[in-house]
Amino acid sequence: MKEGKAKVLTEQELRRTLRVISKKPHAKRNTALLWCSFGLGLRAKELVSLRVEHILGADDRLLEEVNLSSAMTKGSKQRFVYLTNSSLIEALNSYLVERQDQEGILFSRQAALFTSQKGGAFTPNTLQQLFHRMYAEAKIHGASSHSGRRTFATTLIEKGADIKAVSRLMGHSSISMTAQYVEDNPLRLKQMCKDLF
Repeated sequence: MKEGKAKVLTEQELRRTLRVISKKPHAKRNTALLWCSFGLGLRAKELVSLRVEHILGADDRLLEEVNLSSAMTKGSKQRFVYLTNSSLIEALNSYLVERQDQEGILFSRQAALFTSQKGGAFTPNTLQQLFHRMYAEAKIHGASSHSGRRTFATTLIEKGADIKAVSRLMGHSSISMTAQYVEDNPLRLKQMCKDLF
């Protein structure tokens, strides 16, 4: 599937996916992955580049602002993402508590934030495959690892965020690139025209 054409999920489809994966192995990790995709608009490459130390402060609390260095992003463009969504915070905290309990003294702040069942870091390709499996199990067709990113952009625009701000959050070099991510919602367009004057 072309990168910019992944399915934009409805809230009901996201909730269904979360419900289905909550009953599967690695539920807390996969829930945190989904929330990072949908709540931060991160690419697979960015998700696999995250280390525990990128999101945890010295006091072991989640940082509100996460610096994605140029080495982590597409196009080597540094940007910031914000851990402010309550569902995202809850999912990450729950996952990290589980990780610390399982790993004990082996838990490392330098380790990959998201680890495979073998304990190592994902590659972008293996993470894309995991997203594909999660959506398939939830019977959502046309979704990919990029669906969270497209849904993130579309939802922000629908909630009234200006496209320049969304472009910055997405790490795009131009607003026209961001516009390609946003899926038109005929109901929203109809309502906009109705509320014009």
